[in-house]
Amino acid sequence: MTKTIGWNLDNSYQRLPGFFYSRVSPTAVKAPIIIKLNESLAKEIGLNIEELRQNPEIFAGNQLPNGSIPIAQAYAGHQFANFTMLGDGRAVLLGEQITPAKKRVDIQLKGSGKTPYSRGGDGRAALGPMLREYIMSEAMHSLKIPTNRSLAVATTGESVQREVDFPGAVVTRVAASHLRVGTFQYARQWGTKEDLQALADYAIDRHFPDVKEDDNKYLSLLKEVSKRQADLIAKWQLVGFIHGVMNTDNMTISGETIDYGPCAFLNTYDKSTVFSSIDIRGRYAYGNQPDIGGWNLARFAEAILILINEDEQKALPLAKEVIEQYVTLYDQNYLNGMCTKLGIFNQQADDEVLIRRLLDLMEQHKADFTNTFRSLTLDQFDEEVRLFQSKAFTKWYQQWQDRLKEQTESKEQVQQLMREHNPSIIPRNHRVEEAIEAAVSEGNYHVMDQLLSVLSNPYAYTLDQEAYSKVPPDSDENYQTFCGT
Repeated sequence: MTKTIGWNLDNSYQRLPGFFYSRVSPTAVKAPIIIKLNESLAKEIGLNIEELRQNPEIFAGNQLPNGSIPIAQAYAGHQFANFTMLGDGRAVLLGEQITPAKKRVDIQLKGSGKTPYSRGGDGRAALGPMLREYIMSEAMHSLKIPTNRSLAVATTGESVQREVDFPGAVVTRVAASHLRVGTFQYARQWGTKEDLQALADYAIDRHFPDVKEDDNKYLSLLKEVSKRQADLIAKWQLVGFIHGVMNTDNMTISGETIDYGPCAFLNTYDKSTVFSSIDIRGRYAYGNQPDIGGWNLARFAEAILILINEDEQKALPLAKEVIEQYVTLYDQNYLNGMCTKLGIFNQQADDEVLIRRLLDLMEQHKADFTNTFRSLTLDQFDEEVRLFQSKAFTKWYQQWQDRLKEQTESKEQVQQLMREHNPSIIPRNHRVEEAIEAAVSEGNYHVMDQLLSVLSNPYAYTLDQEAYSKVPPDSDENYQTFCGT
């Protein structure tokens, strides 16, 4: 039945030592119904949309795609700096789809039942968190930020017990891979050197084939992962995204955003912002994310030191140099991004001071992050916004205008650059909650569909985005997110 759908699955991860995974089948559910299908993504990876709609069993685990050999992956991780053994506790990797463009992507079910790594959990997921992952991952994709994506969400016809009963659901996730920093930590802690080397060679073959012939390909692997993390986290900061749980098991080698648990977006610009209910000390606050990226990278480096050089004392300075370079890479990526947000084409020495002064003013006046840059892009300023009425901002604005006049680019070119890098809208937290509540409590998916529609082109500056750009009255002052995914 699944042959006509377009599945073209391989199972290359299972050519690694069996130490890295466990064979496991998804647990069948009562009455699967597809409530969200990502048609554009399905087409991109070579699947027949109409056939998919007629086979909801695939998206709940009742039926396996042709060529699937399902597994749960083993990994470890530093969770809030505490190291522990982990693994896919409620996710099953169906296989790797080879797309029409010859790309290899993981197809994974999340919420599909118990695995050997469930640690006492039920392996299931509630509908609300699965919808959150769909909304947030698609929004990030539209914001041009590397991310896993959601192919579908299916309800199960069963309830899951949390604080109360919630409708159950499964999300089908598509990712470049699910190789994590924690996968390498697991190999180093409990495997052999040969296991670790096999994993590193697999990562290089899959994501960084250009370094295979390098004199020290494992040092090159570290450098490439560092580059991708520096790029990714700079992109997060530039749109005000807060991941919420940057544990090493949630940081991918591919440089994609993954695991949309207690994630959210900034409203008021404040570097100490934390929305996650479990991050009580603010370890993963918005302003800490770049440093945590470096910390996680250091853990990756520790895991592969023995591959960089059998004498780890000789490997250590080589790895340290890469970690130090991460800071430089991140800073440059962030500065480049902020310059484009302000319409600056040719960087000058004082640009960093100009940027920092604006951010300081935004924090001082509790300005909305996205809408401040939106206003600058449109050159339209709401009289009710305190920042825009301050003398300090008027002075800064004039300095910025003077800086732009030093460029040869026209005003129209400046505005176009700004439009391309300042989203008109983001998935505001209250809008995401509104969409999830309507779906879960009322079975009304229209609110979510409308939200996804306006988020599909966040740089469009269209009239239908106006309402979605509004800040909530309380600006998320008491807003909390939870690790439901």
